[in-house]
Amino acid sequence: MADDATGAGPAVGERIRRTREERGLSVRELAARSALSAGLISQVERGITDPSLQTLRVIAKVLNTPLFDFFADTEPADVAIIRSGARMAIRSPHGGLTYERLSPGSGRIEVLEGVLRPGACSSEEPWSHPSEECVVVTAGELVVEVRGQAHRLGPGDSCYFDSRLPHRYLNEAGEPTRFTLAITPPSY
Repeated sequence: MADDATGAGPAVGERIRRTREERGLSVRELAARSALSAGLISQVERGITDPSLQTLRVIAKVLNTPLFDFFADTEPADVAIIRSGARMAIRSPHGGLTYERLSPGSGRIEVLEGVLRPGACSSEEPWSHPSEECVVVTAGELVVEVRGQAHRLGPGDSCYFDSRLPHRYLNEAGEPTRFTLAITPPSY
């Protein structure tokens, strides 16, 4: 998968470097465990390269860190308000999927709003992570593929599943799909 821009920015690279160092890993060790090149990881950490969503997922998985922790701006608070105009957003390669975080990055549940363009998917291949997910379609149609089985959802429909099962989201309709996704614990 190409390393197209996610809009991550240099702060994400710094957070990856800090997390890697906290785990006691060198760039080469992270590269070996992630099957990414040491050069790519170094460029991401220095803010030279804007990583794809897939690259961030792989790094987060190896570092055992929720993906959106790389985008965290603040320390945990007793009450967190996320204003609609100030949501943190990331985009998948080719811009087919956009996630905006509705919850703070420091909790035990992650809530995202997703928009999936017509013909787009959340990942080229189904993937898994140690979490549970519940997705609610708010507009359009969404196909939730879990362990090779397609589940078609319309507005107001929801689907809950164990994220350890290979899964992905697809939009086979001719209009954008909007959905809300809750993940616990936050995934990578």
